[in-house]
Amino acid sequence: MHASRCSRKICLRQFMLLCGVLFSALSLASCSSTKDHEPQIETASVEVLYDRANKALEAEEYTEATKLFEEVERQHPYSKWSTHAQLMAAYSSYLAQKYDEALSALDRYIQLHPGADDVDYAYYLKALSYYEQISDVRRDQEMTTNAVRALNTLINRFPTSEYARDATLKRDLTMDHLAGKEMEIGRYYLNRGYTNAAINRFRSVIVNFQTTSHVSEALHRLVEAYLTLGLKNEAYQVAAVLGHNYPGSEWYERSYQLLDDQQRQKLIDERGFFERTVDTLLKPD
Repeated sequence: MHASRCSRKICLRQFMLLCGVLFSALSLASCSSTKDHEPQIETASVEVLYDRANKALEAEEYTEATKLFEEVERQHPYSKWSTHAQLMAAYSSYLAQKYDEALSALDRYIQLHPGADDVDYAYYLKALSYYEQISDVRRDQEMTTNAVRALNTLINRFPTSEYARDATLKRDLTMDHLAGKEMEIGRYYLNRGYTNAAINRFRSVIVNFQTTSHVSEALHRLVEAYLTLGLKNEAYQVAAVLGHNYPGSEWYERSYQLLDDQQRQKLIDERGFFERTVDTLLKPD
């Protein structure tokens, strides 16, 4: 789930180029001279600070870049570069994998500049800061949940943003990740005889993660669970839904083999007549 540092830098290249162009224009207009002696951070001009911050960023000295961008805001709070520096400081922290610092800076930026032209990028970077921390399905999924929430916020608030498409792709992958966690827990319960708890997990996948790749297995596991409890009619209904929606899948073949001869024949006889949408399984028990 973790993206490479190189790919992360590429996806944000357009934003960096924009900042570079704007800074070049500002630097050309400056009359200050820094060739002979570079001032200390405490007394630097906005041009010098921003230039040093950009050079540190290009050299992948992300912690130093963060400090320098923060100095731009601290020393020159009324400069038009102060706002850009806030966002660049968050970006530097993100590249340094200091995600807590990046998130704190991004929340502050969003709160202070809700109408900024690049606020959609701030939301995108916030979502990435969660997304990069997603662990495997065997561990707690708090970061995964936070990533889904942040990605949905960007998609819903800025549907035409240049970052919305990538956010949608990452949201789908993240939802699949969460569904995988539910399936892992469900299988654990089923294998240890906690059948009702397993059923709740598999139904959760069907209800909350219908667009993920785990639904067909969740339906099959429900067939197994219902048969374990002796609920043959419920097992048959789930198998019918599975066969209608995933007729050539491995999971339907497995469920079909679990049914008795009478149920198998019934599946064939009632094909086209039985209501087999997934929604039929979501009615309250």
